[in-house]
Amino acid sequence: MIEEFAVYTGLFMAAFAAATVLPMQSEAALVGLLLTDVYPPVILLAVASVANTAGSAVNWLLGRSVERYRHRRWFPVSDATLERAQGWYQRHGRWSLLLSWLPIVGDPLTVVAGVMREPFPVFLLLVVLAKTGRYVALAALTLGWF
Repeated sequence: MIEEFAVYTGLFMAAFAAATVLPMQSEAALVGLLLTDVYPPVILLAVASVANTAGSAVNWLLGRSVERYRHRRWFPVSDATLERAQGWYQRHGRWSLLLSWLPIVGDPLTVVAGVMREPFPVFLLLVVLAKTGRYVALAALTLGWF
């Protein structure tokens, strides 16, 4: 029981951190656990999806508050970069959140959605679809669900 809790907690933390701006990946942890054939795949997928979506929600919250700090010297993104990201989001709109599962661009996209004041229910729906879809596809490839 404690071992299972530790495994699910570890997966949760890996998936959560991977969705934030921290440079982490959660796919290897999920695939490794799927290959053990010890834990139910549905539970692993649920834990990873909820955690990864929660991490993206933190990014959205960061985006909501980032505007007030953008002119500070320590702010990590230049005005030009932030404006370019906002322009890209305005052109491609909320549907670009379906790409939030992608490495490198997905996490900043969720921050920009917060900056652009994307309504949270819409944000959440699109990110859940993207993040869960990625994990289901990964599990299908790993376990041969064809």
